[in-house]
Amino acid sequence: MNEAGPESADGDDAGVFPYKLIATDLDGTLLRSDESVSPRTRAALATATSAGATHIVVTGRAVPWTRHILDALGYTGLAVCGQGAQVYDAGAHRLLTSVTLDRQLAGVALAKIEAEVGPLYLAASRDGLDGEVLVGPGYASLGNLPATPLTDVAELWAAPLNKIYIQHPTLSDDELAEAARVVAGGFVTVAMAGEGIVELLPLGLSKATGLSLAARRLGLKSAHTIAFGDMPNDLPMFAWASRGVAMANAHEELKAVADEVTASNEEDGIAVVVERLMG
Repeated sequence: MNEAGPESADGDDAGVFPYKLIATDLDGTLLRSDESVSPRTRAALATATSAGATHIVVTGRAVPWTRHILDALGYTGLAVCGQGAQVYDAGAHRLLTSVTLDRQLAGVALAKIEAEVGPLYLAASRDGLDGEVLVGPGYASLGNLPATPLTDVAELWAAPLNKIYIQHPTLSDDELAEAARVVAGGFVTVAMAGEGIVELLPLGLSKATGLSLAARRLGLKSAHTIAFGDMPNDLPMFAWASRGVAMANAHEELKAVADEVTASNEEDGIAVVVERLMG
């Protein structure tokens, strides 16, 4: 699946996809639960890119947790990773841009959140193509993704970070994210990216900031863009894009602002919309 489509297309021509840029989240959107992309969705995206569109993956995963998936898909275009922090050239295996978390501000944010809700379980993603993910005591499993145990909290601050993950022993993800925004929103961006995944990011960072950088490199604009997603961290991307499509399995907060709701990630929701727009 070669995702590096032409940089522009005439949307008025018959047989040309009406958007020049297709932005898709990975988990819960493009990927099924087994981390595969269905043949139908692959075919639909291939048809759209052949007709003049460009497909960009926009994921909360940092590059080290994304690269193997893109390689397996044969994806050679740009990808926005780390919740917008990284623009990655998948074909060249090269990191084009990377934004890191101000560790002093992050420390202040963590202290404020813990003062409000009590002790947190922590994990963190280090910067770079091979950045480790550190996982502290009590932090729930990150699935089969590789991680390094964090035994000394001081190690959290030993190298540049893209993000910090926080969990709470009793609060729900929504409750924790809201509490974090209220007390620490002036120091970091708080994003909820999936079940058990509440993140502290560089202030002002979102999928929209990363996507806009990638789009600019391709000579494309928000007006050219249709975006697919499933979680609240996709809200800024939906606000930036011309059209936002939520999956049937999406968080209710995202569904509420979506231009439409398609089938689930397990039921080829992206393909359903792309096929319809191709006519």
